[in-house]
Order: sequence, then C-alpha cells, then structure tokens
Amino acid sequence: MVKTLLIVGLGNPGEKYAHTRHNAGYEVMSRLEEYYGVKLRKKLFVQDMIAEVTDGETKIVLCEPLTFMNRSGECVKRLLNRFKVPQENLLVIYDDIDLPPGKVRVRKNGGPGTHNGMRSIASCLGKTDFPRIRVGTGDRPAGQDLAAWVLGHWSAEDKEKMEAAFDKAAESARLWVKEGIDKAMQKGNSN
Repeated sequence: MVKTLLIVGLGNPGEKYAHTRHNAGYEVMSRLEEYYGVKLRKKLFVQDMIAEVTDGETKIVLCEPLTFMNRSGECVKRLLNRFKVPQENLLVIYDDIDLPPGKVRVRKNGGPGTHNGMRSIASCLGKTDFPRIRVGTGDRPAGQDLAAWVLGHWSAEDKEKMEAAFDKAAESARLWVKEGIDKAMQKGNSN
C-alpha cells in the first residue's frame, strides 16, 4: 500500500517577497523540486502550487501555499483532506527568528511560537503534533519592526550561511521521507 507524505514550505507568493527571510520554506522547496526533478505547478485549489512524486512505495506531495503566510493553514487542511494524509505524515518547513541565521532544527512536534504561518496551521488543524523543520533567520535588531525584518532580504554576510541551511533543511526533509523523523532529527540537528 502506498503511503502519502505532504511536505509544505511556507512563504509568501510573488516577486515582492522572493528571497526574503519569511520565504525560507519556499527556498527549501526549490531544492526539493530540483532533487526530485519536478516543478511546482499544479494549482489544485487555486491557493497552492504542488507537485507529486513517487519514491518507492511512498507518494510525496510537495506544496507551497499561495494563501500568504497568515492563512497557510487553510491550504494545508485542504491538502490533508484531499490526499487523505494523517497529520503525522505532514512536514512543514518555515523560517524562525528565534534561531541564529543558518541554524536548522528538526522537531517531531511543538507549538507554533510567534510564527503566523504556524499559528494558522495550528488553528486550522486544531493540533500541532506534526513534524517540522525550522530554518533560523536570526532576530531583528533592537527597535526594528518585526514585519519589516522578516520581509527583508538576507545580509551579504548571512547569505552563504542561509544557502547552506536551505540545503541542509532539504536533506533533512529527504531523510524524513526515507527513514522517518528520528533519523531526520539525528542528522538535521547535528550542527
């Protein structure tokens, strides 16, 4: 029997938000597209870009919500229902200001913290017991507006660290697909 996994990278759609701190999830998804040789295209509910791939006995649905960050949960809930995916087979990848730039953290579950995309998912699903990969962006400088910070672009000094973090997060997601969350945590959190 084929098992279906859903991997969601959070971000905001459109050129205005491309390569901003808040779009770390989209950056990781681009690496997964390249690895699996697919392109996110199909707009299943008009609010998402998805691609479907099969890896052995596993069907993988890759998704970038187009709902904007604060409504990510609407897209995730629809996809879980559409593909009949249990929450433990959902992996969400997103930016985290509470981690230093370039740091990657893989977790089995946890609360949404201050992240509005994760708050939306937790609200729509009513639970937070699903795996996630957090990509550190660093916190804003004292006195800077949070929205301006997360919607800003990487500094030149952080760019190299972030590129390595996107690669590591994508590798952790692939490991989750192949060997499960414990192995993904073991390798992904070893930095």
